[in-house]
Amino acid sequence: MPTNNKLKIFNDPIYGFITIPNTLIFDIIQHKYFQRLRRISQMGLSYLVYPGAHHTRFHHALGCMHLMQKAVNVLRFKGVVISEEEESGLLIAILLHDIGHGPFSHAMEHSIVDSVSHEEISLRFMEELNIEFNGSLTLAISIFKKEYPRQFMCELISSQLDMDRADYLKRDSFYTGVAEGNINSERLITMLNVVDDQLVLEEKGILSVEKFLVARGFMYWQVYLHKTGVVAEQLLVRILKRAKELVSQGVKLNCSKALFYFLDSEINAESFNVETLAIFSKLDDYDVVAAMKDWQNSDDFVLSNLCQMILERNLLKIKLKNKPINESELKMYSDSLIKKFNISEAEAEYFVFQGKLVNQAYENKFQKIKILFKSGKIKDIIKASDQLNLKALSKPITKYYMCYPKKKM
Repeated sequence: MPTNNKLKIFNDPIYGFITIPNTLIFDIIQHKYFQRLRRISQMGLSYLVYPGAHHTRFHHALGCMHLMQKAVNVLRFKGVVISEEEESGLLIAILLHDIGHGPFSHAMEHSIVDSVSHEEISLRFMEELNIEFNGSLTLAISIFKKEYPRQFMCELISSQLDMDRADYLKRDSFYTGVAEGNINSERLITMLNVVDDQLVLEEKGILSVEKFLVARGFMYWQVYLHKTGVVAEQLLVRILKRAKELVSQGVKLNCSKALFYFLDSEINAESFNVETLAIFSKLDDYDVVAAMKDWQNSDDFVLSNLCQMILERNLLKIKLKNKPINESELKMYSDSLIKKFNISEAEAEYFVFQGKLVNQAYENKFQKIKILFKSGKIKDIIKASDQLNLKALSKPITKYYMCYPKKKM
């Protein structure tokens, strides 16, 4: 294939035309590991709340790469030296930062893969691709792991003001139709600078950062932690856990080979090897949806009901409270379910449970958003801002929830 045929253009509904800057990045995008992201929903089951939220991790990764190109151009314009090799490393690191997500983005991390985060799986994918591409991802991996000596580059990938957040808030706001999340990522990027190897935002960008943090707080309560979305994801986690439990008891469940491998094996950080990664790369949302369509007819009361709930969008009821849930209230719902359907207490726990949600728009304990004043002084955004509610946004807010069946189950 001729080289010039690889410098293609994507048409993005948010940014317009996104260009592929070099042939290596084109080849990475074309790779089956990356193409799989077209079949991974960016927002899990949020489309059960916001019907438009069907965009994928593929969309998001390309958007992040586009914003990174803009950030590099802005910093170069301001005199920050970034070599072509470093630019390519930054673009590849942000392009692949989410490649380790499993079906529906987060459900697998909490059910059939034990304590292996999507970040760890992303790193393993990058290391495999690095072998395939003759070491050309080495710099990208170093930036991704925060080992690269130029700190601001690592902050562009992962920090309070990284390109990941700059894209997903704007993109998720667009596809859900929740206008409160629509941040001005272009202006934020235009205000970026580097001082003492750290990413800072020029004083003129204070209002944009304030809006960014407020928008993030809104999006968490209104979208990411929306109670219907929370209960749907909890049901999906429980479907996978129940399927794994049944398989371990010798029950035959129909599903794809890739999904069965994870249901039938105990996978943790130690056992997640190259073979596991190859099988994981074949898993996407479609495996889980196809399995649920089959399992809704299962003889198992728990599995069939959980699957029907998601497929028919007839979910559990969910109550949000500011205080921890009263155990006696949970027990009342659980006892009623045990009596009505003659099921065990362990089975009832799949339908009656509690949990908590934590929202913190600005986590200033570990990383700060630094504002650069004309005088050369640098201050944390909370001290630099006149907005009183930014202080509130830096405090974690916890809400407690309980889920239980509707009367007509």
